[in-house]
Amino acid sequence: MVYSPSLLKKVGKTLLKTIILSKFAVIMSRIIFYTIFLSTICLVACQQTPSEADGMLADESDSLATTAMADDSPVVIDVPPLPTVQRDTAALARRAKLVKGELDYYLSRHNVDDEGFDMVARYAEEGDSTLSAFMPKGRTSPLSQLHLRTLPRRGKGIAHDSLGRIIIGKWDADTLVSGIRIDSAGIYAGQLNRHMKAEGHGSYRSVDGAYYEGHWENDLREGFGFSVSTRILQAGIWKKGKFLGERMYYTSDRIYGIDISRYQHEYRRRVHSIDWRNMRIESLGRKAKRPVRGEVDYPVSFVYIKATQGTTITNHYFVNDYTASRRQNIPTGAYHFFSTHMGGRAQAQHYLSKARFTSGDLPPMLDVEPTDKQIAKMGGIQSLFREMREWIKVVEKRTGARPILYLNQRFVKTYLDEAPDLKRDYLVWIARYGAYKPDVHLAIWQLSADGRVKGIGNEVDINVFNGYEGQWQEFLEEECIK
Repeated sequence: MVYSPSLLKKVGKTLLKTIILSKFAVIMSRIIFYTIFLSTICLVACQQTPSEADGMLADESDSLATTAMADDSPVVIDVPPLPTVQRDTAALARRAKLVKGELDYYLSRHNVDDEGFDMVARYAEEGDSTLSAFMPKGRTSPLSQLHLRTLPRRGKGIAHDSLGRIIIGKWDADTLVSGIRIDSAGIYAGQLNRHMKAEGHGSYRSVDGAYYEGHWENDLREGFGFSVSTRILQAGIWKKGKFLGERMYYTSDRIYGIDISRYQHEYRRRVHSIDWRNMRIESLGRKAKRPVRGEVDYPVSFVYIKATQGTTITNHYFVNDYTASRRQNIPTGAYHFFSTHMGGRAQAQHYLSKARFTSGDLPPMLDVEPTDKQIAKMGGIQSLFREMREWIKVVEKRTGARPILYLNQRFVKTYLDEAPDLKRDYLVWIARYGAYKPDVHLAIWQLSADGRVKGIGNEVDINVFNGYEGQWQEFLEEECIK
């Protein structure tokens, strides 16, 4: 993530040589315009290298007001000194720490089987390599400055598009192929089309430090790419500039589990038992297409069983299912379905009186699925969070394990930021049915409600742990009931 002073000098030299080599007044009239955009490069560099930025702007401005050598004779160009930029190095350090945290989190939850892992890993280790990779090499060609019908542009040169963005690029047969493009918000480096728009592989770093690398079409992010900022890292599929989500590939290396209630027993007007000894996941659901490598034939690695709801409802199959699951040495947990009509403390006491907790069990889970109307009726989102905290406090004190919060992605994006303590201190289990993984930090993802499990006759919720075997063992060691 470092732009070296030598690379900035190279960009500046390209701008100056272009001006010197051109004999046309239209190019000379843009010297000041180019200089302003060169300032943008230095500003971006200051955002990325707080340890090297002190004094760099002054040094660079001095180096630009020098004698530029053309092929035949020296020409002196006086470039106004670049402005001094006041930088909050403490803020830059905090931002760098947050970005590193996002990268570390991603890398700890993915491996080489995940799409784009190598790209993210290279960026985490080496920083942005695209600027130097797509900076045109060689001498600046005077022909690249012309646009004559009989003399097509070729080689390294400079231009600007209809939006006033400066492009230092490579031309071939009068067609722009690649280069770097500078605007007031940041720098693009990558492939370009004949209309000077981002097309193909490239990166964009904005002045606030946010970074994207991946595929582009018509100046918009399209296809696979990853973006990292102080807030979140998003690696996955983009459509017309919007992030759709991570496309997970399903293999036998992942950790799959189920959650069940009375509906896995009561269907077709009869009561059915579960064959716990022969359970295998046979389908991840039919409502969304999911890329599967190999066949879907996965062991059930964990089970959550509904114990209670509100202050009066109890799952009468809980005790038998809990006992049978533990007998098969499957990590097992109990969950409570939260009601917006009753207090959190009373619901916690009901849950604790009916559920079972044994050393090695999965942590308690609180299932929160209110509608907007239900939230409004109980007094607003802070009223809901207050009752949730009551439930958590009582259950956590009794079991010694911090509960997991089961939420849907819409609730997380709409409301969870209003409870920063819950977002920071508790693991989240996200329900999102579709092809893409939720783009939030999570422990478990419920990816479908219509999966099929051998040994269970009805449809089953299928879940996948966010990580692989190493992270799963850490989760069991750190989060389970002691």
